Amino acid sequence: MSSATDPYGRVDEDGTVYVKTADGERVVGSWQAGAPEEALAYFRRKYEALVTEVELLEQRVRTTDLSPAQAEQSIARLRESVTNAHAVGDLDALARRLDMLSELVAKRREELRAAREHARNEARAIKERIVAEAERIAAEETHWKNGGERLRQLVEEWKAADRIDRPTEAALWKRLSAARNAFTKRRKAYFASLEDQREQARKEKERLVAEAEAMVDSTDWSETAAAYRELMRRWKAVGRAGREAEEELWARFKAAQDTFFAARAAAYAERDHELRGNAEIKEQLLVEAERLLPVRDVRQARQALRSIQERWDAAGPVPRDMRDRLENRLRKVEEAVRAAEEAEWQRTNPEARARAEATVAQLRSSIEQLEKQLAQAREAGRDKEAKDAEEALTARRAWLEEAERTLAEFTR
Repeated sequence: MSSATDPYGRVDEDGTVYVKTADGERVVGSWQAGAPEEALAYFRRKYEALVTEVELLEQRVRTTDLSPAQAEQSIARLRESVTNAHAVGDLDALARRLDMLSELVAKRREELRAAREHARNEARAIKERIVAEAERIAAEETHWKNGGERLRQLVEEWKAADRIDRPTEAALWKRLSAARNAFTKRRKAYFASLEDQREQARKEKERLVAEAEAMVDSTDWSETAAAYRELMRRWKAVGRAGREAEEELWARFKAAQDTFFAARAAAYAERDHELRGNAEIKEQLLVEAERLLPVRDVRQARQALRSIQERWDAAGPVPRDMRDRLENRLRKVEEAVRAAEEAEWQRTNPEARARAEATVAQLRSSIEQLEKQLAQAREAGRDKEAKDAEEALTARRAWLEEAERTLAEFTR
């Protein structure tokens, strides 16, 4: 058999086939069945099969989500196939392509690691936020329905979030569970306390109802009405009992009040009917009193008003719905007479008259002095002094006119 050569291999005379690599030649097989060229072609086809496998792996790594671990296993398997390949071709080039693919996978692994770390950090932040909100609800929330619903939502948010490292996950879950338990415990304690409060309120309101029912037949209208108002104040201060007890007790309490106040209203209506006659007398007295206005003779008006007041008191009480209107009319007359008396006293007051006379005399004297000063200033040609004296005289004369009017009031 004659020998044959190839850029990447050869066949010697005895049919041994060699491949050429950077490390030198190595035997890849032998060929005894035909020409050396056929041997090289056969082993080149084996090389081309390896090229196809490498290309397929490159495509999978670049275009699919093949995991780094699976990719490295495939690269290692192919690397071993290339290293020990019974093929003729540029095996060094295939090894370099596998090296480049390994670098790509290593970069992919680092990117995935960074992405997983980022996702874990985000998940940890989410779960820390969930735990913090749960602990706030456990410590502060008093709207129990909303708080319980929000805690259930937080658990679902926890489940939807990515997992983080086991120790941190376990510690945060323990805090979340503790917050839920604390909220449940506080809610139960609140409602237990609420039940105690309602029971105490029920007992207290039963006592109030008993007091209200005991007074229902009282005819001491004023005192009993005040007592019912006090019972109502105490009722509001007690707080609510349970719904059924509250409704039943309130119905009894209100019935007792309504019965008493209806009886009082009937009694007042009967009494008011009897007092209509007194109101008619007072209406006549008011007509007599209002004739005194306006007051002309203070002494006569005072005597007449005193007589009217004595007869007013003697007439007795009037219906409540008329009392304020009648008393207001009489009060206006009394105030008018009192004002007239005050004005009369001021007019006849000796001290005030004396002060008014002194003021008039003082102003007249001052005017005489100023008139002399004015004449002297004019004779001497002192224009400024003359002008000042004129201004002072004008003011004093106006004051004198007012003082004389006041004095005249005392001489009427």
